[in-house]
Amino acid sequence: MWFVYILKCADGKNYVGCTSDLEDRLNRHQSGHIAFTKTRLPVKLMTYIAFSDKYKAFDFEKYLKSGSGRAFMNKRFL
Repeated sequence: MWFVYILKCADGKNYVGCTSDLEDRLNRHQSGHIAFTKTRLPVKLMTYIAFSDKYKAFDFEKYLKSGSGRAFMNKRFL
């Protein structure tokens, strides 16, 4: 399975990512190994969406990072 996830950072910014190992990725965020969230700790998992197809997961992540995708994310997931 592949997961697209949304984090809320301590400074109020959102982070969107994609991974096949959600637990490990969240641990890496919390321990400061991810550059974007390193200075924005702690982070909180807001939601995640599971995909069986890696490419659909990457496409959805890319969409959520676009202008209309951010609006969709803020309205539906946050």
